[in-house]
Amino acid sequence: MDIRPKVLITKIGFDGHDRGSRIVAAGLRDAGMEVIYTPPWQEIPTVVKLATEEDVDVIGISSLATDHLIVPKLMNALCAAGLDDVAVIVGGIVPDEDERMLLDAGVARVFHPGAALDEIARCVRELTMSVRARRATA
Repeated sequence: MDIRPKVLITKIGFDGHDRGSRIVAAGLRDAGMEVIYTPPWQEIPTVVKLATEEDVDVIGISSLATDHLIVPKLMNALCAAGLDDVAVIVGGIVPDEDERMLLDAGVARVFHPGAALDEIARCVRELTMSVRARRATA
């Protein structure tokens, strides 16, 4: 069984600032993970379709504007598609009050600017183990 995490790194909404997501994608790839990277401006149905087709364990959403505010819609769309076992993390500029909203919506973790790549990779590995354990018992 391949225990290598499979991660989708993407940006939803209209935020085109993708330097951070490219750095995280490269860092996770360097850490031995399989990374599917999309350019910015993805729509929620596209992300759900990719997550389904690629059978990802974790979705990483980058937000440097206010696009994290539509992540709850993504969480609902994932659930409606039967992908409620996929873990979602968010990274970028997220105010404290918005972080609580994201966690309440089901986001597993929020990373702020300056988060270490090894911390992100460790989190993705832990989430992958949890996702795969849930899938094994389903």
